[in-house]
Amino acid sequence: MEKQALFKKIVIVMGLLIALPAHALPPLQLFIDLTPLGKTLRLLPGTYSGPAVITKPIVIEGGGEVTVDNEGEGTVMTIKSDHVVVRGLRLTGSGGSHDAMDAGVLIEGDEVLFEENRLDDVLFGIHIKQGNANTIRNNSVTSKPFAPSLRGEGLRIWYGSENLIEGNTFHHVRDLLLTNASANRIVGNELHHNRISMEFIFSPDNIVKNNRIGVNDTGIVAIYSDGLSIEGNRIEHIRNMGSSALAIKESSQVRIENNEILHNTVGLTANSPVFPENILYLENNRFSYNNVAMYFYGEKGGHIIHGNHFVNNLSTIAVSHEKSAKSNDWQGNLWDNYQGFDQDRDGFGDTPHTIRRYADRIWMDRPVTQFFRGTPMMAVIDFMERLAPFSEPGAILTDPRPLVDYSPE
Repeated sequence: MEKQALFKKIVIVMGLLIALPAHALPPLQLFIDLTPLGKTLRLLPGTYSGPAVITKPIVIEGGGEVTVDNEGEGTVMTIKSDHVVVRGLRLTGSGGSHDAMDAGVLIEGDEVLFEENRLDDVLFGIHIKQGNANTIRNNSVTSKPFAPSLRGEGLRIWYGSENLIEGNTFHHVRDLLLTNASANRIVGNELHHNRISMEFIFSPDNIVKNNRIGVNDTGIVAIYSDGLSIEGNRIEHIRNMGSSALAIKESSQVRIENNEILHNTVGLTANSPVFPENILYLENNRFSYNNVAMYFYGEKGGHIIHGNHFVNNLSTIAVSHEKSAKSNDWQGNLWDNYQGFDQDRDGFGDTPHTIRRYADRIWMDRPVTQFFRGTPMMAVIDFMERLAPFSEPGAILTDPRPLVDYSPE
């Protein structure tokens, strides 16, 4: 009872305390310590000094008018309890140590709700360390004003499972990184002006759905991350040389469905399956206005590629080996340069669509010739080779049943 009475007195005089000079700002930790287990701490508008460590299940409400400033030292807020709710705060001024992983918030509990908060001038944004079933919703995260490679991750999940990352905005951070993190859902977020949009390392069974990703150095990267589902995302303007909107390596049973992949250097980069189960399923995606829609490397295919639309790409397919794409299962894709007919009007071409190694693809064997791509000289050479080839060029891929588009132009 004495603690509760003291707490009430502190809250009453807080309006006076926040008018004191910056060095005398009230510490948020004082109010957290005085909040009873399971109760709600509703803070008055103003600025509080950090750091704050939460070790019991409580609710903290800031109403969008509360700032916690750590003044450039360490992690601003650490949550070490399950069932904590933090809502409506601005967390700012973390330290700058990559070794210590100074962050806006470190979550080491389960079933935490962290929503409608703004994190800025923090090296790392939201760091979930061995935390499960947490909900991270409708937050805005910005790192420190460093070069992209020197920032911290906007979101970092290490050994965390079944977390929901929903409706957040991550901009001007380094990456979103999941390491040894399984069965998380990343849904409806916006990521822009970062280095790597999302990176999955040894992180199986995650869901990436309905996110808006653009103007980052690299898109979604998956390495040794099986069972990944990438669905309904819009990935655009990944324009760095050598970067891809999607890059999948040594990952089994990855499903890439109903995505829009637009205006990128490369839409998808994927290696050949090492084992039969290492296949990708690409269905109903739209690849448009990319320099290269898909790039496959390795000596054998096996990926399932059905019902995708390839429209207005500078090059549709690039390969490192003659069989890299040829051995994939191509079926029912729409190709903007298909020259066949659909006489029975069943929506599919009467003849297969085959992409061959004409002169316009010499750059795959001799990268230096990329300088001449799209020039009148190369167009003439390509026309002559198609008109009167000395020998039949080898096929890169064949879609036996290409989709025909009847929509008006």
